[in-house]
Amino acid sequence: MPTPDFVLELRREIGTAPLPLVGVTAIVLHENRVLLGRRSDNGAVTPITGIVDPGEEPADAAARETLEEAGVVCRVERLAWVHQLPRVVYPHGDQVDYLDLVFRCGWVSGEPHPADGEMTEVGWYDVGALPHLELPDMRRRIEFALAPEGVARFEGGR
Repeated sequence: MPTPDFVLELRREIGTAPLPLVGVTAIVLHENRVLLGRRSDNGAVTPITGIVDPGEEPADAAARETLEEAGVVCRVERLAWVHQLPRVVYPHGDQVDYLDLVFRCGWVSGEPHPADGEMTEVGWYDVGALPHLELPDMRRRIEFALAPEGVARFEGGR
């Protein structure tokens, strides 16, 4: 997966030190199905995810990533969950602390396909019969986006 240019520039300055980044997860729904794809970097089945660019609105990043990764145009409907992911240490040593913003999105147009190489396959999955999701909190991201109350969840605040 291509690393955004702004991250590469920061890495030249800070090396592998922990870098806080804002990530988004787009839970795209269409006819009681959710859009999922198999990631090309680790083979995990996940919703659409990505990094917010500097100056970009997070909801716009969710819609952009959905189009870039899956060829699907979506409408971002609401924020579903705000949470800090455990520190990620990549095989080459880079450390990242992601603040993840999970958005519930609705399908507008487009047939899912691996549009930019970040996914090897993309498709719609019935929300009542989801496949195995290898990464631990992906199912929670989907559940919180499906919740009918429409209230954004968050962690902490003690």
